[in-house]
Amino acid sequence: MQTFPLFLTLANRRALVVGGGEPAARKAELLLQAGARVTLIAETVTGEIAQLIAEGRIAWAGHHFDPADLDGIMLVIVATEDSALQARVSHEAQQRCVPVNVVDRPKLSSFIMPAIVDRGPITVAISTAGTAPALARKIRAEIERALPATIGRLARFAEIFRDQVRRTLKEPRARRRFWDHVFSGRVGELALAGDEIGARRELIRLLDGARNPAQPQAGIVHLVGAGPGDPDLLTLKAHRLLQQADVVVHDPLVPRELLAMARRDAERIPAGQEIVERLATLARAGKSVVYLKSGRGGDEFQALAMAGIAVEAVPGVDATPEYGAQDRPRDLQGA
Repeated sequence: MQTFPLFLTLANRRALVVGGGEPAARKAELLLQAGARVTLIAETVTGEIAQLIAEGRIAWAGHHFDPADLDGIMLVIVATEDSALQARVSHEAQQRCVPVNVVDRPKLSSFIMPAIVDRGPITVAISTAGTAPALARKIRAEIERALPATIGRLARFAEIFRDQVRRTLKEPRARRRFWDHVFSGRVGELALAGDEIGARRELIRLLDGARNPAQPQAGIVHLVGAGPGDPDLLTLKAHRLLQQADVVVHDPLVPRELLAMARRDAERIPAGQEIVERLATLARAGKSVVYLKSGRGGDEFQALAMAGIAVEAVPGVDATPEYGAQDRPRDLQGA
């Protein structure tokens, strides 16, 4: 990770834009959408930026940059072609530890402007660390096609019940499972469709059930084939299970790139001796376990099933597609 991703709260905070053309107008609009109070430094202003000044949405502070213009500023964006001015503003801002971005000049920038998918309050930011902005825009377009236009409704709906769920379900793992159920089930469907009353009713029913469960929730072991080890070839189901797992047990040959696809707070345990016993112990503790397995085999399936453990085999992608179906190695075929 070459840059550290974060989201700044700019509501009612001061931001400075240097430049008076179309690029400056685009950056000023983004800052205004985030609630910032925008000040402009530019020798001349044209088009949209002039319109923003005329409407009183941004303040034109003057024609020439002075280091004192940075007083009280939380963030600076430089959108001018004047290379000397770019370097000067960048230097002065970084001397004051004020985040600065110089458009198309990553070496002069202390932060990178990402490509943005806005589904307020959900925001997705994509960055290539300044190396390929066109690629970031392409990825943004793909994400925009994949995300429902109404996904923001789901986030706003969840916010209403967040404190109540935290008070009701004290254990973090129980809360995470509850919200997974909400977002992937009937509640999510109703909220996305705009039926807030129906979604509220269903969520309250689920919360009542979670508050007074009939019996402790049993764990499960998912035997997931890592396939040839290429993260791009991990199945969609395997990826989903890694995101939901409490614990990921992994063979030594599983590459780190695959392990990185699990939830950040999931426990990671290298597989060792007595693997079946370890998997069974974790499942009996009520945990959702993924055993990320390299190579062939699936003998653990029968052993866990005989021990009364809920178990599922998720085959990986075959690393030898040139074989005929009858010749392919077995990959977690115990199911």
